[in-house]
Parts: sequence; structure tokens; C-alpha cells
Amino acid sequence: MTTAHPAAITPVLATGQVHCHDTAGREIPCPGTGQDGEHRRGRPWPSPRFEPHGELVRDRLTRLVWPRRVNFAGFPLSWDEALAFVREMNRERRLGYGDWRLPNRRELRSVLSMQAARPALPGGHPFSEIFAGWYWTSTTAAISPAHAWYVQIEGARMFYGGKDQSFLVWPVRGDPGHRLARTGQNRCHDAAGREIPCAGTGQDGEFRTGAAWPRPRFTPTPRGVLDRLTGLCWHPCADLTGGPVDWDSALAAVAALGAGGGPHWRLPNINELESLVDASRAGPALPAAAPFERVRGAYWSSTTSAYEPDWAWALYLDQGAVGVGQKAGPHFHVWAVSDAEPRVPGT
Repeated sequence: MTTAHPAAITPVLATGQVHCHDTAGREIPCPGTGQDGEHRRGRPWPSPRFEPHGELVRDRLTRLVWPRRVNFAGFPLSWDEALAFVREMNRERRLGYGDWRLPNRRELRSVLSMQAARPALPGGHPFSEIFAGWYWTSTTAAISPAHAWYVQIEGARMFYGGKDQSFLVWPVRGDPGHRLARTGQNRCHDAAGREIPCAGTGQDGEFRTGAAWPRPRFTPTPRGVLDRLTGLCWHPCADLTGGPVDWDSALAAVAALGAGGGPHWRLPNINELESLVDASRAGPALPAAAPFERVRGAYWSSTTSAYEPDWAWALYLDQGAVGVGQKAGPHFHVWAVSDAEPRVPGT
């Protein structure tokens, strides 16, 4: 069986979810549900997670440093204005540093908790001046390069908006080789969607922060398809039910898959699903040459929406967006994941 060397693995972060809810949104005991709140997979959060240092906050989970004031710019900006605002921060060495950047989509999502809403920030966080709106990332939307990804702090959704629209800014700094994987974006585009040289733009395609992807990234094994970046093993068939189903049916289908022994398959949590996204691609937003069969447009996760517990998180793989769907409806497809491959000790 082919495995990745442990040093090459960048584990997906745990979502923070510890409770479970049924289709009607009622809280239920987690054992036997197959939900995110039962499995709690991913790199565990340290306690305390955040270290305040005056006007700065260090996230001990990712090693990223954020301003304590979430709505740091104070007012909405277009995407070009947001990038310019961060460049000005660096010229002025705001908060004592000159290496601020607009966070990429994975960096901004990393600070969220799927156990929280209004805002979707971890409990006990030290942040202030939180406006529960949409915040820009530095990542262009490959499906429409005149758009960029933004994240909603109120409920944790991630979608893309026109770069000429105005949203909020929460800059970040820290180790470029932090504990997150790169997004995959390697090109830059202006507000009109035209490709431009990356140097000096401040875009995701210029900085490419995070852990580099191994080559090849995916390796077929007797147990499934190993992602050598995250250490997760995915079922080679990306449509287990042959069509969209409701959330309970998705959980049941994956449970039945593992009934005969072998890998302990589960419905992936939303961070595990998002880890598959290559932000340089769309339709689907999967890395090139990913060896999966029957790839579909959108997938259920095992993670309940804390904002509305009768809804669950889903990955819109055709675009790369992270959204939700009502659990009772046959909205999304089913893909199974396993961590039956060796895991990194302590992760």
C-alpha cells in the first residue's frame, strides 16, 4: 500500500463541532450518528486557542496572526481597494509590522468555528469590533475571474462576489509555511477578470502561502484514493448513491458502505471536503488528474449548520463554494472518506 511520509502531510483542521442534531434541528446524542460532532476529525484545537498580544492575536492552531479588531478597515471596500489598504498598512507598518496580507480563502476560513454562529468564531475568542458581514479574501474565483472569494463571519458561508462590490477587510500575517495547505491558485487577475502579472498585487496567486502540494497529490491504493497532502483516503467513486439524496440518507449510505469491514468510511466534515478544492480550477474545482469516478457538482458534509441546525454544510464542487442545504431535502450527492491510512501522531 502506498502511503505519504508523515512529514509531507498537512492535516485538515478540525471544524470545532462537538454537538449533533437530527434532521429537524433537535440536538441529539452523538454516538452512532456518523456526524461531525461524533467523529471530530482533523487537527485538534489547542486550549487556549488564541494568544492576545496587545492589538494582535496569535492563533496557536495555525500560527497566523490577526488584528484583534475584526473589521479592521472600518468600512466596506472594493477588492482593489482592499488590496491597496493592506499595501498601505505595510508602508505605514501598522501594528508594528510590514508583512500584512489579505488572507486567502483557506486562511480566512481557518479562524471559523462550525459550532458557533452570529458570529461563527470560536467560543472565548478575544476579537473585537466584529461586524457579522462578508469579508474579502485574496483568492480570485476561477469560475469567474472578475469575482473573488469572500467569507461571511456571521454564519461561515463562503461564496464569490464581483470585485467591484464592497465588503470588509480583516488582514493577516504570519509564517508563509503555516499549518494550512495552499489553495492551489497560481495566477492573478484584475477586477475585470483579465490575467495580469502577480508581482506586487498582494493576491493569493502571488504569495501562495501554506504547505506545497506533493506531486502526484493523489495515489490509488487498495483501500481507496490517498490524498498525499492531507493523509485522507477518499472513495474512488464520488457518487455513492447514484444521485442526490437527503442528509439522513447520505449518512446511512456511508454507514452501510463500511458494514462489511475494511476501511472505516464516514461522511466527510466540511473542512475535509473543502480540502479537495483547487482554487485555480472550476467545473469541477478539483486538482487536475484527480483519479475519481462520477464526480458531481455538490456534496453533503457531516457538519450541521450552527446557524440553522436543520441545515447541514455542503461543498459546491463545481464552483468551490461552501454553503448549506436543508437536511430534509434530496439536495446533494454522497462521497465517503476514511482515515484508515496511517495518521500523523498527535494530529
